Amino acid sequence: MEFFKTKTSIDFLGLRRWTWAFSAILILISCLSMGIRGMNWGLDFTGGYSIQVHFATAPQIRQVKQALETVGFEREDIVTFGSTRDLMLSFSPKDLQASGTSVDNTQLKQVISDKITTALPDATITAINYTGSEVGSEMAQTGALAMLVAIIAIMLYIALRFEIKFAISAALALAHDPIIILGIFSLFQIRFDLTALAAVLAVIGYSLNDTIVVYDRIRENFRLLRTRTVVEVVNQAINDTLSRTVMTSGLTFIVVLVLFLLGGPSIHGFALALMIGVVVGTYSSIYIAGAIAVLLGLNREAFIPKPKEVDELP
Repeated sequence: MEFFKTKTSIDFLGLRRWTWAFSAILILISCLSMGIRGMNWGLDFTGGYSIQVHFATAPQIRQVKQALETVGFEREDIVTFGSTRDLMLSFSPKDLQASGTSVDNTQLKQVISDKITTALPDATITAINYTGSEVGSEMAQTGALAMLVAIIAIMLYIALRFEIKFAISAALALAHDPIIILGIFSLFQIRFDLTALAAVLAVIGYSLNDTIVVYDRIRENFRLLRTRTVVEVVNQAINDTLSRTVMTSGLTFIVVLVLFLLGGPSIHGFALALMIGVVVGTYSSIYIAGAIAVLLGLNREAFIPKPKEVDELP
């Protein structure tokens, strides 16, 4: 099944200088934002309190926010939990400081409980859980290590399956995607939690799948198109797989968009990271991965089997 009725012949690599400049600008903005503004870490990384409350009837989250603001909580995170009558309230140390509550108070749990009871008299507190900042810091380090290990393992696989230049270019393209996702989360101060981290790791795998398809077609074209230049072979491979890329990315984006719109606030971060990742991952598979391989000196000799030397001596 083809998305395009006729074979395309778009000169993708002809734009590689512009796409490199565009990607460099996005990465620079992302790094500056993460360095200056920082990340809006979720409770999973910062530590803090998560309180489960139950209502007799389904509450309006906006009204709950307004009620909590009256007792000083202005930075809480509220999501539905289990059913429409149960909510999860999350407070990080930054949230508690903003509300004027001392994080060093040994009776902090009771203080928070009293404030919530005052603001929400119709609600029943069913559970109060605390996550230490040490655990959150360990999770952040583990998440970063997971991404690093994933990229290194991918490089080893591609180097064995294809060629070392493909491995390096794929690693750079895969690093390009999470940096931009993190940059957007940092720039707009969108809360980044474990579900968003899971989405970033999923994006790495998704982008790799597209890249592997393009690389496989490049290898085939090197053996079939003997008179074409390297740039022409790579361009032809991207055009050959373009229908598959558009259909896969388009359908995936639609599904994730529906998940973002209808899935509820608890998975907004996850769905948003996936939406950004589908767009950025498709872009890097088309414009970045193959172009960097060409820049590194990709050639057909690595893919055309050398003829065996026959010893004619008796």
